[in-house]
Amino acid sequence: MSAPAFDIVCEIEPPTKPDLRHVRHQIGVLSPVAQSFLIPDNHIGRATVSSIAVAHEVAAMGGRSIACLNSRDRNLLGFHRDMLTSAAYGVSEFLFVHGDKPVVGDRTSELTVRAMMDEARALDFPGVAPLRIGVAAGLRRVPSWKRSADFMFAQVSFSVEALLRWRDSVSVDMPVYAGVMVLASARMAERLAAWIPDIAIPPALVERVAADRQAGVDAACEQISRLRDSGAFQGVHLIPVARYREMALRLESF
Repeated sequence: MSAPAFDIVCEIEPPTKPDLRHVRHQIGVLSPVAQSFLIPDNHIGRATVSSIAVAHEVAAMGGRSIACLNSRDRNLLGFHRDMLTSAAYGVSEFLFVHGDKPVVGDRTSELTVRAMMDEARALDFPGVAPLRIGVAAGLRRVPSWKRSADFMFAQVSFSVEALLRWRDSVSVDMPVYAGVMVLASARMAERLAAWIPDIAIPPALVERVAADRQAGVDAACEQISRLRDSGAFQGVHLIPVARYREMALRLESF
């Protein structure tokens, strides 16, 4: 009997300039090891090219994509516009999230992730493929409304044990993907601690990365291997950041 499928969903660094060459390069490098690509939306509070447009680019290159949409930047009309654009482009898989604190300006505060799910389910575009909607979950109790999603991305953690404890405590009838991030530098660890205070980064890992730039790749690969062997998750949501070339080479041997 063959082993259960274990998917790797690779997150792409979205462009902050009107140039898609870097996106195309990431897709080309990661395609041999990624089952699909997650396209962030105004990544870490900065303006980026539309996740829907980039998802369309992924499809044009023969890949499968999940377009992330955040509630932070949208009112109801803007969300309907995005859904209409997605239908026109044939983009049907989404991850709905709250969104990081914006670098410039404020949140619109009009929409929530739950409201976006309800609105998306209520839309009907004849001849368009049914939507698949995912949600993000912290390593805590999952609210009942999130259980109606089609898939779930667990919060990034540098601890396999923490991810497994959470997964063991949560009973959901959908694919769940564990969040794995490559720590590229000690400076990156400082930024993550400022942006996302509830992500614990082991000091020993920070020291290893400060001494060896490859250490973050090694740690991420070990984490993916252990999560795959556990059988607890459908796959991982991998954030390779600038180390996507190194991760692609390593994952080819998995």
